[in-house]
Amino acid sequence: MKKLIYLIMASMILFVSCSSDKTAEDYYKDAQKYSQERKIPEAVNAYETLLMEFPDDTLAPVATAELAAIYQNKMVKNLSEKESIQKAVELYKSIYQKYPESDEAPMGLFMAGFLQANELKDFNAATETYNFFLEKFPNHELATSAKEELDNMGLSPEEILKKNLAEKDSD
Repeated sequence: MKKLIYLIMASMILFVSCSSDKTAEDYYKDAQKYSQERKIPEAVNAYETLLMEFPDDTLAPVATAELAAIYQNKMVKNLSEKESIQKAVELYKSIYQKYPESDEAPMGLFMAGFLQANELKDFNAATETYNFFLEKFPNHELATSAKEELDNMGLSPEEILKKNLAEKDSD
């Protein structure tokens, strides 16, 4: 019985000593520092911890966008390029889903559509995402780009150039 009480006490002490007094800002600064030092697993961990422990903090949408950029840039070594881009899309979309009023929400939706179209070649999903973006943010500075992406989706750069030249000739 004494051993059991000792084990419980030791577990409680260990749990209390392992709990952190870090703030969301501390985790954010750590993540940025790790990113600059190219310590990507540590940066990912710091961002994910911030999001888990402080999901309602004002830094959460920013941290989500920066975490998505790590995946977008394929910096996580144990994931395939496709898995990394899919994770980025999921994170970018989650910015709008979790923080629709944040400054990062429009960019998150736009970037999700951009990656779906240009990296994953999932034109149906990209069309849906861009149209949703335009519905929610019709006057945003990225709205023109979203419309252009929809107009040129699936076309090669050469095809876009030919299309633009033909439109100029018809004007």
